Amino acid sequence: MVYLTPVPSPATDFLPRTEPPSGMARSGYRVIAEFSIHPIGEGTSLSRYIKSALTELKKAKGLRLQVTPMATVIEADKLSDVLSAVEAAHESLFRMGAKRVDFILRVDDRRDKERRMEDKVRAIA
Repeated sequence: MVYLTPVPSPATDFLPRTEPPSGMARSGYRVIAEFSIHPIGEGTSLSRYIKSALTELKKAKGLRLQVTPMATVIEADKLSDVLSAVEAAHESLFRMGAKRVDFILRVDDRRDKERRMEDKVRAIA
């Protein structure tokens, strides 16, 4: 589970995931999402499930992630990249034996201006 923290710290620094293939220029990210997931009925210690979901997110190409104590912030050029990564994370919990999975996905898809999560934090600092 992850929420964007207003002030970056060493524990929540913005972590680059992947760069565009060589020869392709990147001008910025357009989609910023907040993703939180947990299995229902699997007890109070859920870290192994969260690790599995994060492993799937990290496998996705073209994403940047910021893991915080309550959610994960995801950046991508396209919404479909976010949705594919979230689906893979969702399915990973079922593969671990969860019978029911709940997740929250909040998406900011801005198409008039390219920006990154740091820009949103800087705007309120």
